[in-house]
Amino acid sequence: MTDTKTVLITGATSGIGRATADLLAREGYAVFGTGRTPPREQQAGFEVLPLDVRSDSSAEACIGAVLARTGRLDVLVNNAGYALIGAAEETTIEEARSQFETNFFGVVRMTRAALPLMRRQGEGTIVQVGSLAGHLAIPFAGFYSATKFALDGYSEALWHELKPSGIRVALVEPAFVRTHLGSGSKVVGSDVGNYAVTRQRVLDAINRAVEAGTSPERVAEAILRILRSRSPRLRNPIGLQATFLPVAKALFPWPAFAGGVRKNFDVDAPSQRVSPPEKVTS
Repeated sequence: MTDTKTVLITGATSGIGRATADLLAREGYAVFGTGRTPPREQQAGFEVLPLDVRSDSSAEACIGAVLARTGRLDVLVNNAGYALIGAAEETTIEEARSQFETNFFGVVRMTRAALPLMRRQGEGTIVQVGSLAGHLAIPFAGFYSATKFALDGYSEALWHELKPSGIRVALVEPAFVRTHLGSGSKVVGSDVGNYAVTRQRVLDAINRAVEAGTSPERVAEAILRILRSRSPRLRNPIGLQATFLPVAKALFPWPAFAGGVRKNFDVDAPSQRVSPPEKVTS
């Protein structure tokens, strides 16, 4: 047994998960990543284990595999998830349930599987990869936003419940990150109420925001700071937007704030946008 900290990161084959696994491996942590279909060739610096966060037995088997290799689990980073694009009305119950099963109940499932081990150890850290979308709903990504709102509330309650056990809980909450969130998003299978044109404009706006977003490496660095901190904060916004916009939402009148959101995501058709009055000359 060594003093090396063992870390398990869900969804570590790309994006935030991969950047975090690479960084922590370089920093001397014993890192295990996960993927629904692990690559045939293992990643340099860390092992990728098979995991379907939608399955209780898969979650328990993954934790068991880590325990068999290292005898402990010091850090769980719940990162696996995806975005679902579509109007709330045109999203089926099955599509919404699938979104929650991965993004929210997947986190719950992995946390429940890890906690008995961390409790026996008397310590551990659970890092949830949340989002600015857990404070500000994204139009045409209502169920994705709902999973992040749910994650925020769940993590806050968990923070209180686990504090006496020496187990720490922290959220990282970036705005848009340069990952495959946009291009890799699932789009709902039905078109109800003539939403298709607006949905595409919003998806294009999301893709532009992703391209201009924070790097996955910056999120990974925030996670490393949490692990090194003796007393990490519960909520850790990353970037100016993630820090400022929840405050602006609380302070600004709703019509003004909502107008900014609609403009940012290109929700209104050109004919619906209000143009400044023409200057009258004599």
